Amino acid sequence: MKLRKWIAGRLAQTRMARRALEEKADLSAFREKPSLRLVLGVSLIGLSFLIAWPAITLCGIIAVAYDQPMVFVIGAPAFYATSWLVWALGMYLTGAENAKYGGILLRWALRRYVEKYAGK
Repeated sequence: MKLRKWIAGRLAQTRMARRALEEKADLSAFREKPSLRLVLGVSLIGLSFLIAWPAITLCGIIAVAYDQPMVFVIGAPAFYATSWLVWALGMYLTGAENAKYGGILLRWALRRYVEKYAGK
C-alpha cells in the first residue's frame, strides 16, 4: 500500500495530474456519438486481431494433417502480414480521434488514482 501511495504522490506532482485534478477530468466526452470513421477504424483494429492467430493456427493444423509444411511456411506469414495491414488501416482511420479519446481516458484514470491513493 505504501508503494501505491508513493507513486500517487509522485504523480500528483506532475503538471498533467494537477490539471486533471483542477479540471475534474471525467468521461463525459464518451457520451457523444462517435464518428463513422472512428467506429470503422476501431472495428478494423479488432478484426486484425481476429484474423491472425486463428488463421495461423489453421495453417499449422492443415500443414500437419496433410504433411505439407509449406502451407505453414507461406500461409502463416501471409496471414500475419495481412492482419498488420488491416491494423494499420484501422489506426489510420481512427487518426487523431483515437488519441483524443485515449487522452481523455488517461486523464480520468490519473485523476482517480491520485485521488484514491494520495488523497484530495
